[in-house]
Amino acid sequence: MYTAATGMRAMDLKLEVIANNLANIDTVAFKRSRPNFEDILYKQLQLPGQRNGLDEFLPLGKQVGIGVQLSSTQQDFTQGSVEQTQGTFDLLIEGDGFFQVQAFIDGQEQTVFTRAGNFTLNSDGNLVLGNIPGARVEPNINIPPDAKDISISQTGLVSYTPAGQTQQADAGQIQLARFVNKEGLKQLGANLFQQTDASGPPIESNPGTDGSGVVLQGNLELSNVDPARELIELIRTQRAFELNSQAIQTADESLQVVNQLRR
Repeated sequence: MYTAATGMRAMDLKLEVIANNLANIDTVAFKRSRPNFEDILYKQLQLPGQRNGLDEFLPLGKQVGIGVQLSSTQQDFTQGSVEQTQGTFDLLIEGDGFFQVQAFIDGQEQTVFTRAGNFTLNSDGNLVLGNIPGARVEPNINIPPDAKDISISQTGLVSYTPAGQTQQADAGQIQLARFVNKEGLKQLGANLFQQTDASGPPIESNPGTDGSGVVLQGNLELSNVDPARELIELIRTQRAFELNSQAIQTADESLQVVNQLRR
């Protein structure tokens, strides 16, 4: 019964992961997660290789598992589909890089990372994430209020035409960060990631160099959640939950039979 109960608990956690994937199917640059499981310690009734009564090695042992548990949740960082928005500050990373953002996390300003490129300008003309107050792109990009013909190249150079002039001026250079183990990043919500010891430090570079990818203006990366795949996993999870529930019910019926025999 306890073994089947661990299976129900594991499938319940898997259901939560699938539900989160489906809930974020329209979240910009969302990356789906996959739960990984592992079997728990075994009861060693008889070890393989022990000698029998004839002093021969036993080719097999008697090992009974006691259940399953969630070992990790692993993010899938494959590129999501592309939506052309024609927005001036909508940016898509075609590659493995992350935008760097200065934001207040737990009361402290620090650099965090995002794949979401739905930026806008704040009242000071700084390029920021619109869903988080004060989430400023790092290095800072400042554009005057009278700027015209704002363009962002694939290499991250932000240019504009000042009022009354014909030559373009530079507003700043967008830099991207990549990680040796991006799956080790901590998910903060709000499309943000935080570096950890598992991810390693960020490797900063200009777009188009060091494998960080290029920046495409007027485009957004969509979620990489595949609805059909998630629904199939949802059905499999439900069936696995039902099978473990049936195992508990069968064990309960067996205990009832034993209890009646004792009477």
